[in-house]
Amino acid sequence: MSKKKIKPVKAYKNLDFLTSHEAREIRVLAEFIEPESRFNKYNVTDTFVFFGSARIKSEKEAKKNLRELKKRKNEIKNFEKELKKAERDLEYSKYYEAARELSYRLTKWSHDVKHPERKFIVASGGGPGIMEAANRGAQEAKGKSVGMNISLPFEQYVNDYVSPELAFEFHYFFVRKFWLIYMAKALIVFPGGFGTMDELFEVLTLIQTKKIHKNMKVIIFGSDYWKNVINFEAFVEAGTICKSDLKLFDFCDTVDEAYKKITTFVTKKYLS
Repeated sequence: MSKKKIKPVKAYKNLDFLTSHEAREIRVLAEFIEPESRFNKYNVTDTFVFFGSARIKSEKEAKKNLRELKKRKNEIKNFEKELKKAERDLEYSKYYEAARELSYRLTKWSHDVKHPERKFIVASGGGPGIMEAANRGAQEAKGKSVGMNISLPFEQYVNDYVSPELAFEFHYFFVRKFWLIYMAKALIVFPGGFGTMDELFEVLTLIQTKKIHKNMKVIIFGSDYWKNVINFEAFVEAGTICKSDLKLFDFCDTVDEAYKKITTFVTKKYLS
């Protein structure tokens, strides 16, 4: 009686191997190559990238949460503390709405660009908060947008406003940051936490050390927030950066100001 022949699984179909420690380099390459193939397919070469907190809510959501909280005043043990948080969320919702409006206007502007090789689209980290606002504004302007999500222990999902064909899920932060920065012609940084700080300072370091050679406009939106959490002038006073390094970015406090700086810069550097 003949023995049943064994058909081994090919290495590139072996999930136990592909998810193993030994195959890490393959997974990194996959996260590098697969996005590139899709960007090429959909002709994505130039982006306006929005960074900012995943925790900032829309004005509508913040107002709703505040109303519901006040209705339950007598049921909540630490009401005053919760009230302060809800009022803060409503105050910070102005950044969500600003990101949404700026993305909308930049997307509308891009529709009118007639350059044969340049077509600018909005990109974000793909999650909630400021990222959602950016993708939402682009969708409301009837434009496509990129969402580069990162898998996290607390389950951050791609927001509903990302163009499905340009929705990505990354495991490695450094590969995700590469793709966020690689095609960016403008970077708009809204208030955020450690992740936003990480992204902002990596970009500034790459520009300062001339690892980024292309022209890229960096906008830091919301000077009240940023100058409160980071004393940029203290770097100069301590001699750890040059005063000229402060010219690597611009502060903006209104959508009009940010929109004008970005479109003027991009027109001069990439469309003239």
